[in-house]
Amino acid sequence: MTELDPRLDPEIAGLLAFLAAAGTPPMSEGTPAQARQGFRTLAVDLRDPASVPDVASVVDTTVPGGAGDRPARVYRPAEGPLPTVVLLHGGGWVIGDLDTHDVMARSIAALCDCVVVSVDYRLAPEHPFPAAVDDALAATRWAAAHLDELGGTDRLGVAGDSAGGNLAAVVAQTLRDEGTPLAAQLLVYPGTDFTADFPSRTENAEGYFLDQATMLWFAAQYVGDAAPDTLADPRLSPLHGRLDGLAPAVVAVAQFDPLRDEGTAYAEALRGAGVPVELASFDGLIHGFVDMGRHSKAAQAAVEETCRLFRGLLHG
Repeated sequence: MTELDPRLDPEIAGLLAFLAAAGTPPMSEGTPAQARQGFRTLAVDLRDPASVPDVASVVDTTVPGGAGDRPARVYRPAEGPLPTVVLLHGGGWVIGDLDTHDVMARSIAALCDCVVVSVDYRLAPEHPFPAAVDDALAATRWAAAHLDELGGTDRLGVAGDSAGGNLAAVVAQTLRDEGTPLAAQLLVYPGTDFTADFPSRTENAEGYFLDQATMLWFAAQYVGDAAPDTLADPRLSPLHGRLDGLAPAVVAVAQFDPLRDEGTAYAEALRGAGVPVELASFDGLIHGFVDMGRHSKAAQAAVEETCRLFRGLLHG
């Protein structure tokens, strides 16, 4: 096992030691199907039901996607009127689903006092870029047109972690161009730039849950052998998009995350473009902390702080 920085949260270090002892092969050495099952085992099968946040109701449904309807799940913390948030799950555009991000959806609904519409967009490599973007946009446009029956107010936000944070940022840029106003965006350790090599990608390349080999594997599934000019497409790399006039944002990053620097760069670029931004940087934590509250008090505190900031933007 890679020697870990002593500043790492001790409870997160214990979790990483447990995962290392399990001897599971890296995702980058398996198939997408194996990676999906492994992630589901970790995020769903090993979850203690008592750790799942309570909400008033959870309803499975469908929403429009880029090529037909997609599964979705609507979480209500209470009766409205409330803001509505479209949640786009992480997983490198290859893994993850409604179940793996059930805790995140419930946490946002309960802590931010909003209706959450969690969307199961198409995954690569079966459906490479831009399928996930097309699904995320179609679902969010649908939500914008059905706010009365969802949250009941005119306030719509987007949220996502990792690859989902990338998609949420892309959605925010596109809907601004289409004249659909968003109240807020929540980007949790988002991937924002396929073209750059940020220092945190090297500093945290191994040992901290998400590693460099897995990130490269995810990218290969999602974009394949895309030309360099394609990688700068704002639908892949939102840091290269026009940032003025976007919804206020909360950007959350973790000290030992390979994606730390590009999340920080996106927050700084948003601020430079005049967008109100709350950058929440959490020392001692790793990529994936949003689903690690049951393992780490520090991770749970970070989730609660992130949601507190997002709630303030959502409710205006």
